Amino acid sequence: MIKGQGWINLKKYGCQKSGWQKGYTDLKTLPGKLPPQIIRYPVANYLRFDQTSKLATISIALALADAKIPYAQGKKQPISIMGTNTDAALKANLEYFNDYIANGRTLSRGNLFIYTLPSSFLAEAAIHFGLAGSLFFAGFSGNTKNAALDYARLILKNDKLKTLLLVNADTAQAACWVLKG
Repeated sequence: MIKGQGWINLKKYGCQKSGWQKGYTDLKTLPGKLPPQIIRYPVANYLRFDQTSKLATISIALALADAKIPYAQGKKQPISIMGTNTDAALKANLEYFNDYIANGRTLSRGNLFIYTLPSSFLAEAAIHFGLAGSLFFAGFSGNTKNAALDYARLILKNDKLKTLLLVNADTAQAACWVLKG
């Protein structure tokens, strides 16, 4: 059962269940402008995140607020997280490769490397929100959102998980659903 949903694109963000949305102009400063019931404390290293990780983190904060699930710094929660998107980490891989080439194939920035892994945006969020359940990335063809929701529901039926965050994120938008078994 879906308990909450948060979403963000490059111009607006909102909560589905609560039924509100708001515009914004700068993704880099957005966490500091959100109400404290959404972003409860600063997101460490947020400015270093790639675009997908920034959008995913905001969508998760919005979904948790929409589902009325609090989180606190240093407090672990038995919540699992599953992520998906249509391009895995293709853009991040290209940025890393181009940076590698530009630096004469002798030096590349490690900060770019971490985002070449498709599950990086999930790991960043799990750290910030204290998610202590399982974490995994799954790729789907066709209608990614519906396939991922169906798969998440199946996991909740057949597992001991109580709460699962499903995050569909790319460089232009992100959505997070809070699912309860």
